[in-house]
Amino acid sequence: MSLSGLSERLGNLKPFSKARNKVDEEDKGDEVDSSTVAGGGHAARQSDITRNQLTVSHALRSFLVSQNVLSSEDAGVDTPDQIPSALKELIDKPHINVPATVSDRSYPLPEYFISSSHNTYLVGQQLYGTSSTKGYETALNAGARCVEIDAWDNEKDPEEPKVTHGYTLVSNIPFRKVCETMRDFVDREEAQAGNEPGTRSGPIFLSLENHCGAKGQLRLVNIMEEVWGDRLLSKCIREKGHEEQQGTGEHVTLAELAAKIVVIVEYHYPNEPKDKVEQEAGPSDGDETEEDREARKIYEENEKSAPATAITPELAELGVYAQSIKPADNSWYSEVGITDPHHHLINISETGLQAHLPAESDKIARHNAHNMMRVYPKGTRINSNNLNPVPFWAVGAHICALNWQTFAAPLQLNEALFAGSDGFVLKPAELRSGGSGKLTIEKRKRLRLHAAGATNVPIPAGRKPEDIKPYLTCTLFHPDDQQDGPAKHKTAPYKEHKLGFLHAGENPLAKDPVWDETLEWEFDENELIFLRMLIKSDDAFAKNPKFAVSTVRLMYATPGWSFIRMLDLKGRETTCSLLVKIEVDEI
Repeated sequence: MSLSGLSERLGNLKPFSKARNKVDEEDKGDEVDSSTVAGGGHAARQSDITRNQLTVSHALRSFLVSQNVLSSEDAGVDTPDQIPSALKELIDKPHINVPATVSDRSYPLPEYFISSSHNTYLVGQQLYGTSSTKGYETALNAGARCVEIDAWDNEKDPEEPKVTHGYTLVSNIPFRKVCETMRDFVDREEAQAGNEPGTRSGPIFLSLENHCGAKGQLRLVNIMEEVWGDRLLSKCIREKGHEEQQGTGEHVTLAELAAKIVVIVEYHYPNEPKDKVEQEAGPSDGDETEEDREARKIYEENEKSAPATAITPELAELGVYAQSIKPADNSWYSEVGITDPHHHLINISETGLQAHLPAESDKIARHNAHNMMRVYPKGTRINSNNLNPVPFWAVGAHICALNWQTFAAPLQLNEALFAGSDGFVLKPAELRSGGSGKLTIEKRKRLRLHAAGATNVPIPAGRKPEDIKPYLTCTLFHPDDQQDGPAKHKTAPYKEHKLGFLHAGENPLAKDPVWDETLEWEFDENELIFLRMLIKSDDAFAKNPKFAVSTVRLMYATPGWSFIRMLDLKGRETTCSLLVKIEVDEI
């Protein structure tokens, strides 16, 4: 189909019409922008700098006294404009404690989770959005360590390949501009690492989806070499003759990759079936509108009819430690496995991988202890919503490529996993070399979340603070809860008493709610359990608006009372603090 014919068919669609949507309203987020700090783990880095901006309401100071946490003097009950040293110490106490081993870089590359972005160039919807280098700036600044480029020949200037979502109405940007954006980030990060103690630079992975012909691929190589120089990993790090080069030794360690840009290059087998993309897109699951289905059909028709692209030797050579393959059968996780290419990376859609779970979970996890895997959103997600990464992390998937357009639940989970890290997190022992591949332990645990209250709940423009009725809704994400969905509990809504003089005790403003409730969950022990805490308002006759959110990996949670700095739904820091006590016990 010609480009004009494609444009006409797509132009007749209504991609934003209302329809059934199975995405939980609480799991949605707002569009990210240049002020976003969260998504890839960097929000914790910001909090260390800005915690002195947090305040504590008089009601919560009194609450701490009632719980015998602080004395009245130490809580500053009678000096509400001051923060005594004991109260400040509690405010400054981190609500998570990330073990140093999680950021140890001495292990082989396949033993890490990598904070990752899908279609990084896209701002907005997958078939009608805009390509922009801002997508790379936002993702990298927020902590992403793996970004994606879809490279295409540029008919207007063959010397300068373009980046776009092919066979769609998405705009394009020069490949060179994206490379320059990545170069500038690497240089900035290295300078920062040299000036700020505790800050480390590290490798950036580029998932390169190539659609260029032979000449275009050569230009891709030339531009990467020209723009990145010695930042580009273009040959094996270990000296010639090392067993790793012979295909018999361990994979390169994360530390050995230093601050290089590591390219993931596609590898195609002879006579590889061309209709793989259509197969992996999966059938409609009811989330699509009729317009969505028609748009996806148009896209797949053009994708399927496109000629196969052979990877040139010059480009293939850049896939030093990651050569991407799309499996044609199940041999990749069998005992025989894949021997060619040696450093293969399984590139599979969420539906393609989900089809093997949980029946083959242990085998897949053992494969992923030694070989890389990238999971990407299914083809039906044309509105840039996301896969749930938790069940895929649970089988050791290194790269869960997420759409970063909105700070929705999947990106909130990504933020929690990589919080306090440099975008690389060591997998649990059972998912590493020598592990069983089984992450869940048949040991029952109980989580108690004592939700005291919040201070400075962010009120949207146009809302009156006295009209909101804030409550805390909490969701526990467990890798094994995929059938029934995550378990939720919530507090009762808080409402300020209008006739305060008739109310005994504290009567804080609605923006400073006090709940003093304990929420409980029971579950089987697992190292990849996450707790999402979301402040909403109980609005009558309307959708309950979301105000602020924080998500923690449960194994990181600091015991005892903690103040948590909340994020807004764009992934930006707020001055809102949540006072909670997290306790996990064996049953």
